[in-house]
Amino acid sequence: MAKTVKERSAKAAQKRLSAGEEELRLRVRPGTKQALADLMEWAAIEEQGEALTLMIHHLHGLGPGGALPLLEIPRHEITVSPAVAQRLQLAYNREALRICNDE
Repeated sequence: MAKTVKERSAKAAQKRLSAGEEELRLRVRPGTKQALADLMEWAAIEEQGEALTLMIHHLHGLGPGGALPLLEIPRHEITVSPAVAQRLQLAYNREALRICNDE
């Protein structure tokens, strides 16, 4: 006799529990989703969970020296040209004079 959907679900849940599986959820923006889709296409992987699991294990396999550079958060550097710096200084000086004259 075939098992019911409820019985199959209970068996699968018990199997996940005994294996110590835990569900992780991840919210992503469109750019991140597209990057994952590209990676999955390149590797011919159909399941997102499989792709993420493989990436985590491969990254972990690199060890701290190999993995940490890939986990650095990109930071934007702001550079101010001399002309902009001069204008900012002039604006600062004008505002300082205005504040002093108001008192």
